[in-house]
Amino acid sequence: MAKTGNDTMEKDAPEQDAPEQDGSIVGRLRGELTHYVGSQVERLAEKAGDKLTDVTGQLTDVAENGGKLPAIGALLGGGDSPVKAAVSATAKGVKNKVVDKAKDAVGAGGGSGGKAGDTKVTSVVEVLDVGVPLRTAYDYWTQYEEFGKFTKGVQNVSKSDDTTSDWKTKIAFSTRSFEATVQEQIPDDRIVWTSEGSKGSTHGAVSFHDLAPSLTRIVLVVEYYPSGFFEKTGNLWRAQGRRIRLDFKHFQRYITLTDEEPEGWRGEIRDGEVVRTHEEAMEEEEDDEYENEDDEQEEDEEAEDGEDAEDGEDAENENEDEDEEPSGEDEQEQR
Repeated sequence: MAKTGNDTMEKDAPEQDAPEQDGSIVGRLRGELTHYVGSQVERLAEKAGDKLTDVTGQLTDVAENGGKLPAIGALLGGGDSPVKAAVSATAKGVKNKVVDKAKDAVGAGGGSGGKAGDTKVTSVVEVLDVGVPLRTAYDYWTQYEEFGKFTKGVQNVSKSDDTTSDWKTKIAFSTRSFEATVQEQIPDDRIVWTSEGSKGSTHGAVSFHDLAPSLTRIVLVVEYYPSGFFEKTGNLWRAQGRRIRLDFKHFQRYITLTDEEPEGWRGEIRDGEVVRTHEEAMEEEEDDEYENEDDEQEEDEEAEDGEDAEDGEDAENENEDEDEEPSGEDEQEQR
């Protein structure tokens, strides 16, 4: 059969509808994109208007109240180029933001913004073994005035009395002073103390444990509570904790290698009060030594008396044996 014109048009119709549908989709996407771009331009224009309003208000305040120009305006007024002024002002703004964030992180955000609970506490727990007897290790620790000789963090120590001492320490480039008070001190056992200063406080304890005749274990526990911006900032990097650990190792090295005999404080402290002075403790030790010497002498004398008695009994037994044994002549006479 021959194809008519109508048949040809009916077959071509679907091919013409596809471009029309594609065109409608593209048009719709174009419209959406135009709407989105328009809304973004409008939003940016509003922000620019707000910024312009803020700048106008600042300039008005400067004119009316005699205030200072903003950073960029001041730099431009000083003869700097616009680019240099913008860079300088931006750098200063970034610096201020970093400082503010650091203050917020350590709880020093000005005024009453910081809370006690926001303070980061440095906790130090260290265990070291030293090759000296227990008493020697303890006596070295009680010589606070000597700490400045072998540590880097302690500059000077002076004792006010048997329970309090004044310390001057250095951490990095910062020098601080504080007063330490011994709360408990048991000879050859442990020392517990607290300290207060303008830039922080500490709670600490050190204990001594006998492992062998010439081997002692020392356990150090310290809690440091910083006060002030620089101390809290340093606390973020645990500068104080590192300083304590290093000086503790310097103490280990010093008492292990030195040939000096320590003259430690042998008194006893309970609840922050001296219950036995150093002199009383030394007198008691001397009395104990005399008693021990007397006991040893008595034991030696008793042992000697016992040996003499045994020797006397042996001699008597020998004499009796000699008397009981007949001689050869006696036997012949009897025969």
